[in-house]
Amino acid sequence: MRWLTVGLIAIIALVRYPLWLGKGDWLKSMAQASQEARVRDPTRGSVATTLNEIARQAGVGMLLDEAAISVNPQVAAACEFLGLDPLYVANEGKLVAICGPDDADRLLEVMRAHPLGTRAAVIDEVHEDPHHFVQMKTGFGGRRIVDWLSGEQLPRIC
Repeated sequence: MRWLTVGLIAIIALVRYPLWLGKGDWLKSMAQASQEARVRDPTRGSVATTLNEIARQAGVGMLLDEAAISVNPQVAAACEFLGLDPLYVANEGKLVAICGPDDADRLLEVMRAHPLGTRAAVIDEVHEDPHHFVQMKTGFGGRRIVDWLSGEQLPRIC
């Protein structure tokens, strides 16, 4: 069991190394692209929880575009099979970057220039909302609330 733990830690470290410390200096490039950019790690809390935290802390609402959210086909299939929403699944090695509208194109360009950021996308817009709701435009043309996760969706393995 100890070897498994060491192996998992090594794999996680190898996955995270290029993202945070790699030769591409991704975070430095992001900082140069936008002085106002903020980065959050959705690993444990999921994208949905991370965006709800940001919306509440900033006192704003968010409107996600379902079509802009890239989900690996294998993840989509597993989530569909298990009855899970991919927005609430842990996202190891991902990040959520928030910036002003004037910096979005440049920040996206910098992120896509890195091998791990080729699928980076603008997935939402921020707007005034006294209730701090995170909503999503669905593929069917409607809207749904992307609420806080209540309880645990999956047991944690680490």
